[in-house]
Amino acid sequence: MSQPVLEAPPDGGWGWMVVLASFLMNCLMNGVTRSFGIFFIQFTQHFQESSSRVSWITSITMATQQFASPVGSVFGMQYGARTVVMVGGVLASLGMLAGSFGQTLLHMYLSVGLLTGFGWALVFTPTITTIPRYFRRRRALATGLAFTGVGIASFFFPPLFQFLIDGYGWRGALQVVSAMMLNLCVCAALLRPIRLIEDLPSAGSAGDGCWGKVASAFDLTLFLHRGFMVYSCALVLVTTGYFVPYVHLVAHGKSLGLTDYEAAFLMSVTAISETVARLFSGWVSDLRLIGKVHVLFLWSVLTGVSFLLIPTAHSYSSLMGLGTFYGFCAGGLAPLFFSTLPEIVGLGRILSATGLFLMHLSIGGLLGPPLSGFLEDMTQSYTISFMAAGGFILVGSLTLLLLPGFLTCAMLRSETQPGVPTSEGDGRDRPAPADGASRED
Repeated sequence: MSQPVLEAPPDGGWGWMVVLASFLMNCLMNGVTRSFGIFFIQFTQHFQESSSRVSWITSITMATQQFASPVGSVFGMQYGARTVVMVGGVLASLGMLAGSFGQTLLHMYLSVGLLTGFGWALVFTPTITTIPRYFRRRRALATGLAFTGVGIASFFFPPLFQFLIDGYGWRGALQVVSAMMLNLCVCAALLRPIRLIEDLPSAGSAGDGCWGKVASAFDLTLFLHRGFMVYSCALVLVTTGYFVPYVHLVAHGKSLGLTDYEAAFLMSVTAISETVARLFSGWVSDLRLIGKVHVLFLWSVLTGVSFLLIPTAHSYSSLMGLGTFYGFCAGGLAPLFFSTLPEIVGLGRILSATGLFLMHLSIGGLLGPPLSGFLEDMTQSYTISFMAAGGFILVGSLTLLLLPGFLTCAMLRSETQPGVPTSEGDGRDRPAPADGASRED
């Protein structure tokens, strides 16, 4: 029996179980990524390689996850979120397991980098794009709740990983992480499909021929959407700097004389402030006092400033204080990455848009940590690394000013009136009612 078609997201119901699934997913994916700096030191010592070369492990993982996200989008539309997320969870587990037997950095690039990253690509997009299909009025809050999983996992995982490394070595610790990845299959079981009126096919939406089918499946017309492209370019610059502390903050702390557990606890403290900020940011955004994109701009500026301040800390207490400030700013920024996107492209195109958006972000995720490691190798200090990361974030913040309607109330009106088209357009001249929010992918 076919599912009933809903005119609007229910703003609750089973949606809260979807939020729980996304929460657990963020714990197991982004939480592990945030805490992988604990392994970074072990890899550097074991493989006797430079910081920049070892940084490619995390960079390839993040870049593969993001670059392959359009594949996750297409598979999710074709086979359903549950099946695709379960397959992704198994692949992510196998990647970590294979990495635990790694003998060279190339082995780690292929296992932890490519295999786990591709598994995460199949998990992340179908899971996170289910939230806006269940929520409209409380979309940012629901997204913020889901992303608190990153902060909570980042609080517990660094000392846990350090404990596992001390007891079983980094190989045994990776095997435990591999077993943890199988819980992504539990997340998949909580996803329930829902049909909205935006999903109904419209005449002429399917292309003819092989290229037409590919363009329709991936919704390549989004590359003509001015707002989407400006937003993607801005966030590429932001993410080039955004992931640097995930990899190098622990190593920076140890370079200042912190012990292993003090450096691990530094990540835990930043995770606490980050968790609070995610909830606060979602709540403030849903008040709609200003547009979500304007809130995103403010948080990104604060995050860039916090990066510039990190090198000024030279003691454990000052690094803790600035780490807390950094965590709060970065935490407030993260939920708005995805809750703002539906306001730009429309809910009917959110699955395809998220996949292509993450593919763009893969550029920043791939280049940021290695660039930071290269600067550390050249200067023997992480000062320039964090300052360069902050500079990228601030430039990305300024790029948001190029969004059509950013300096007017147009974007705010489009958010507060869901039936009104977004102001960005798709790069073509047409009547206002035919925007991306009212058309099928």
